[in-house]
Amino acid sequence: MTDLLYSEEEEALRSAVRDLLTDHCDAPGVIARTESDAPHDVAAWKALADGMGLAGLLIPEAQGGQGATHREVAVVLEELGRAVAPVPYLTSAVVATEALLACGADDLLARLADATTIGALAVGLHTAPGAAFPTVRLEDGALHGELTGIADAAVADLLLVPADDGGLYAVEASAVTVTPQVSFDLTRPLATVTLAGAPGRRVGDAAPAVRRALRAGAGLLASEQLGLAEWALTETVRYLKDRKQFNRPVGGFQALKHRLAQLWLEVVNLRAAARNAADALAGGQSADEVAVAVAVAQAYAASVAVHAAEEAVQLHGGIGMTWEHPAHLCLKRAKADSIAYGTAGAHREALAELVDLRAP
Repeated sequence: MTDLLYSEEEEALRSAVRDLLTDHCDAPGVIARTESDAPHDVAAWKALADGMGLAGLLIPEAQGGQGATHREVAVVLEELGRAVAPVPYLTSAVVATEALLACGADDLLARLADATTIGALAVGLHTAPGAAFPTVRLEDGALHGELTGIADAAVADLLLVPADDGGLYAVEASAVTVTPQVSFDLTRPLATVTLAGAPGRRVGDAAPAVRRALRAGAGLLASEQLGLAEWALTETVRYLKDRKQFNRPVGGFQALKHRLAQLWLEVVNLRAAARNAADALAGGQSADEVAVAVAVAQAYAASVAVHAAEEAVQLHGGIGMTWEHPAHLCLKRAKADSIAYGTAGAHREALAELVDLRAP
């Protein structure tokens, strides 16, 4: 039977990542970054990727990585979710890495593993695993076209671009034009990527690589959403214990106890779904079983993360509505995550097909 509990090594990894983020990604600092022209925290990324070697967790040791599994990556993403850290970890260390692993591009994997390069898959953040995705035109060996909604493209050094010949091309960011788009979640900015005769190197077939990358992204996004929800619940409980009204803690009122108890149950269920998805991605299961685990996690995660963030804003009262309190960061990330790598509805449809529960 699969053990979904956290191992001692995973808990040690969690502790190390949390300590690092406490130093680098405090809420006032993150809020200040969202108001600047440089929302990404490059120092925090360097500390995670270079200092701790976390950029190469999914990359085999032969290519310079750590040779770890998706379970360890899930723990890192839980902590990044708690801090709403503005770093390109999910997009580079998971999605771009999985695409390159599918293609067997060892030299590019080595660049991502040693943190000298940040990668980004040039597929819209809203795209669900298995869904159709736009491509650019390949003409005389050069790439032409425009792709929108690309997460973390502004900080990427290497873009993985699908072309109309069915190939996935590695393109240096210096060869394209990246134009920021208005993003709801300012800690994970989106951009339009324009290619006007950009040179690219074909690294493999786009369809299987993109499908694998987006499936891993969707499955591990649930762990980020779990981290968000846990932070929102923990901070709200702490506040309601301290805040007094009518000379007693607000958390003592039965109506609020019921709301928190309901939220706690949802978070516990999300933890089980997210851990199951990470464990399935880590190996030992068939492709259909992995697809089911990912679809179940994403069908459930969005509503829980958004609910937790909304409760945090509401139950913090007046302070929860202010720009200075980090609840709005949590809510915006939760709302943006709810459509990232497919909506809950898209994953329910996929799940229905996988388990043969088609609508009549």
